[in-house]
Amino acid sequence: LPLPGRGWGRGGASLQLLQPPSPRCRKEEEEEQEEGEGATGDPKKDKKSLDSDESDEDDEDYQQKRKGVEGLIDIENPNRVIQTTKKVTQLDLDGPKELSRREREEIEKQKAKERYMKMHLAGKTEQAKADLARLAIIRKQREEAARKKEEERKAKDEAAMAGKRLQSLSLNK
Repeated sequence: LPLPGRGWGRGGASLQLLQPPSPRCRKEEEEEQEEGEGATGDPKKDKKSLDSDESDEDDEDYQQKRKGVEGLIDIENPNRVIQTTKKVTQLDLDGPKELSRREREEIEKQKAKERYMKMHLAGKTEQAKADLARLAIIRKQREEAARKKEEERKAKDEAAMAGKRLQSLSLNK
């Protein structure tokens, strides 16, 4: 079992850090690079270092010389999508805008829903017919219940009137 506060997975390995290169090493590497560029260096690069007033347009045109077969073969990623920029004058604002598949499906879905609601309100759909039939049954049940309630109320009134008549007759005697 591990000790409290210590987890599994360290395995006793000590942490090894890389030491940054000393400034002396960096200077030596830079000198070696400069010596290598002197013999096979690009004249444009030398010109740029001499004439610093030039703009960065030379950087765009300048590409490092490829070594070996890389210089002969032009390699491109066929899956890479290259975005082309259009000028404002080239844009076609009057033409019909092409919708994506999702947008088309969403519009079709909304139109179908509107058609269904119109048919439903007109009573032409199966669900509307079922709803109307159910409402008719409920309406009949409520009418019957109201009629029965009215009859019971009339019967109570008549019974109460008959009771009052009997009382009045018995009191008159």
